[in-house]
Amino acid sequence: MSKPCRCPKRATIKAERRAKCAQEQALREHLRQAGQAPPAAAALPNRLSTYADIAEEQQAREAAVSGQLGLLRNHLPLLLARLARIPDGRNPRKCRHKLTVLLLYGLLMFVFQFASRRAVNRELTRPQFEANLRLLFPELQTLPHADTLYRLLAKIDVGDIEAAHVALVQRLLRGKTFRRYLINNCYPIAIDGSQKLARDVCFDAPLLARTHGTGEQARTQYYVYVLEASLAFRDGLVIPLLSEFLDHAQGDTDNDKQDCELRACTRLCERLKRYFPRLPILLLLDGLYANGPLMRRCAAYHWQFMIVLRDNSLTTVWEDFHALSVLTPDNRHQQHWGGRAQHFTWVNDIDYSFREDATHHRLRLHVVVCEETWQVLDERGVLLDKQARHAWLSSRPLAAANVHQRCNLAARHRWGIEAGFLVEKHQGYHYEHAFALDFNALRGYHLLMRMAHLFNTLARFAEHMQRFYRTLGVRPTLDFIRQSCAGPWLDPTRIRALLATPPRLCLQLE
Repeated sequence: MSKPCRCPKRATIKAERRAKCAQEQALREHLRQAGQAPPAAAALPNRLSTYADIAEEQQAREAAVSGQLGLLRNHLPLLLARLARIPDGRNPRKCRHKLTVLLLYGLLMFVFQFASRRAVNRELTRPQFEANLRLLFPELQTLPHADTLYRLLAKIDVGDIEAAHVALVQRLLRGKTFRRYLINNCYPIAIDGSQKLARDVCFDAPLLARTHGTGEQARTQYYVYVLEASLAFRDGLVIPLLSEFLDHAQGDTDNDKQDCELRACTRLCERLKRYFPRLPILLLLDGLYANGPLMRRCAAYHWQFMIVLRDNSLTTVWEDFHALSVLTPDNRHQQHWGGRAQHFTWVNDIDYSFREDATHHRLRLHVVVCEETWQVLDERGVLLDKQARHAWLSSRPLAAANVHQRCNLAARHRWGIEAGFLVEKHQGYHYEHAFALDFNALRGYHLLMRMAHLFNTLARFAEHMQRFYRTLGVRPTLDFIRQSCAGPWLDPTRIRALLATPPRLCLQLE
């Protein structure tokens, strides 16, 4: 006798699906009536191609290529002028390609999101792709071999590439490109670290080292770690800014300690202040940076900050917060945001003492705690109550008028830099790929990748490119542009006319 089937029947499954859909609809209606429903995310259309004929598709491809790469062309004179300043130690009689041509070639390999040097050699040198590139960028007199770029990056000061990147950002700031997205009249800059790659062999001296396993299973692994700084605006508008590589030689060699994030953050902040001496900055940091020396440095630079405060961090500050919050019952604010009910509690003017370089210092800090509750349906359609708790250190006093802006529109968007890491690692930029095993060349490729990400991000949020990105998505749009450049789609006369009148950069957030 066979066992009875324990799998539910099809009718039962359909009934459960209908019940779940009804509960989801009821929950959305309840949230809508309570004013808690978040705006629905725009879904990509699921439909057949909208192009009626080949001519219409060709027109769309020409518009996408000219709109995307036209932004790069707008800034190309400044970019090439800055890159031309880089000292070129090559023998002029043996150089077939200009330094600026090589670096522009390296930038385009990341704009088009090629996965490796071999892929660049294979794809960009195809006759049709090469002809279209020269149409779009007449500066590319000749297309080099990818290894030629590698040899150049191994020799030059790649910090000058970042200087050109910074010059582009400074131009955008002078043009007030981001003025609508400031927080308390400050530019929100998030800083966070990420591992770039790891190997079992030490291929260059600056690599950091760590031990995996114990006893006979122990082995040494060598890795590259980078601290990134990015402008982190809302709705995913994250603009790459600076990169600071951790270097074994930058550690405390006297005590046999290698470099760490806090040391790298100090160097990064010094460079940030040097490049943007008068820029009003709001630093967005995670809990690792909740320490006195860093906060004192921010005060010396006249920077604001919002730093995640962990439960096990700064115990004296937490003690003062719990004691004083009882005495300040007016420091409360409730609201609904993003489909969640939020309850803010804050305490201003908490004294914090710390010791640095045998000297006692005091800071005045402000702490805010946000408690959230919301409801969701699980896979079976059961209504669940969810809750979360967040805490931050603020450099400025908090009030009902600014707590939403500083916490929700600034501090929470620190996660935008982590989303940027996700994009660079898994959505086309190949962050973790070893384009070179020479450390200087590796840094050069990394900086070119970040600059390409800057241009692609600007294009993604540019008003004249919205119809492509909202219809196709981010990666399909870049694929669409790359395929258009690889095929016989571009009419030289029309492309020159489109590039002659490039569109004005006007950002439009979702």
